[in-house]
Amino acid sequence: MPSTSLAQGDTTYYVSYRKLLTTRLYTSRKYTSLLITEKNKNSRIGLEPNSTLNLGIGATYNDFTLNLAYGFNFMNPNRDQVETKYLDLQAHIYPKNWVIDLFGQFYRGFFLQSYTGPLQNIPPDLAFPDMKVRKFGANVQYLLNGEKLSLKAAFLQSAWQKKSAGSFVAGMEFYFGMAEDTQNILAEFIPVPLQFNRMNFFEIGPNLGYVHTIVIAKHFFITGMVSGNIGIGNTRISSDLAQEGSWGFNTNYFLRGFAGYNGPVWSINANYVHNNVRIEEARNYVTDFQTGNYRINFVYRFTVGPKLSPILEHVDLNKYLPKKYRDKN
Repeated sequence: MPSTSLAQGDTTYYVSYRKLLTTRLYTSRKYTSLLITEKNKNSRIGLEPNSTLNLGIGATYNDFTLNLAYGFNFMNPNRDQVETKYLDLQAHIYPKNWVIDLFGQFYRGFFLQSYTGPLQNIPPDLAFPDMKVRKFGANVQYLLNGEKLSLKAAFLQSAWQKKSAGSFVAGMEFYFGMAEDTQNILAEFIPVPLQFNRMNFFEIGPNLGYVHTIVIAKHFFITGMVSGNIGIGNTRISSDLAQEGSWGFNTNYFLRGFAGYNGPVWSINANYVHNNVRIEEARNYVTDFQTGNYRINFVYRFTVGPKLSPILEHVDLNKYLPKKYRDKN
């Protein structure tokens, strides 16, 4: 059973269990969807992939995390509308004083999730089986009050936040990617058709945000984090007739929410991460790439035995850092 003697650093506000094996059983769903809005807001269409609800297992040790999940058929009975093939790579890393997010999304197959506009009798089961979306990016932020606030406690559960605390965050983020509709199905259902075969985008800029954890009776917690970005970007659209592009400034946002019970031995919690990237206006339409991940975790921590401990020490990320940076993460 864990003991606070294994905690790292000042334990007044939180304890970090780097030398304990944090195991988890979880359910999760990831997605990357598109929201296309006409500039005068007469019409809006939402396209979403038919990604799976997954069941997975994972573990964290010495700040190294590995999770494996699979979307079993019994958890996903209603996938008849469209078959989505996807690889969704999301890494949300929380070393001390830092927040790091990495994205790599590969999706093919979308369906009509919502529509607002003047057109009537749009089929409710409208699908875009050949539509492709690719999105890549990174978000790096500095956590100003990392001595008192741990996002590992909220997201990875490899720490335990014992007292309420908050912090501003500031950093940079960039994104690039594309959407491809070779069949041009959108042109049939959106007024003043967008008519694109391929849309490429790139954005980069600074961000600023705030995160706060409220702790109730030492064990129950609610964590919320919001950050906004002003980025400069380029959008380029290719169609059968022409190719055009434009540069401009846009605002993006990043939302995170965590809630549950956490203690020195076990934890149960839910978390949600949502990243919205709005690209530069093209042909009188604004497009948002929305990426997210929601998860429910059941966590148990324990001390590893003498046989397993030397093996796990190889995944101690701290020892691979330059000496002057060790034990600062």
